[in-house]
Amino acid sequence: MVQPAENVLVVRRSLFDELGSFHGLNFEPQKYLAALLSRGNNFFMPRAQAENDPSYKQIIPYALIACGETVLHYVRGKKAGGQRLVVKGSIGIGGHMNDSDESLFALDENAYRAGVEREVNEEVKIETTFDDRIVGLLNDDTTEVGRVHLGVVHVFRLTEPRVQKRERMITNLAFLTREELVARRDSLETWSQLCVDSFDRLLL
Repeated sequence: MVQPAENVLVVRRSLFDELGSFHGLNFEPQKYLAALLSRGNNFFMPRAQAENDPSYKQIIPYALIACGETVLHYVRGKKAGGQRLVVKGSIGIGGHMNDSDESLFALDENAYRAGVEREVNEEVKIETTFDDRIVGLLNDDTTEVGRVHLGVVHVFRLTEPRVQKRERMITNLAFLTREELVARRDSLETWSQLCVDSFDRLLL
């Protein structure tokens, strides 16, 4: 059975450059989000095209799920949709914003966050209350994957460490201390490595 083509949210790379391109983490998200999430500046295109055209940036919510002094870590199994990331550790939950996420075209940030929570909810089940805070943007043009993606880094601060996986690709789900994650840095995907390097600013 043929699966329908997936359409993902993108912005033009030229807009990102106009706003001020950077490498790694940027801790001034509001400088960018008002423009990136404005009607007319973002649109949907087939994922197969977006993955191979660096003149566009796919907007990717990247949620760190934290509780106390620990952060959720998992390993991407062999069923991961992005095969370039298979068998890498990660501390980011989230994914592409699809054309069913109509709230992205609303200008208020609360509507955007509701869309992000839907995306996160597809991968994990959070069984406690939490706060969602946007802490930065993430860009890495040094890798094949990074050239076509722009991350919006969220921190979900949980009341209790109660999370279960929903996706089969997620394995070895566990809350780890900062020290444990630093020790595993070399086994993490690039975006997670960049986040681990900036824990002191991300996890205030």
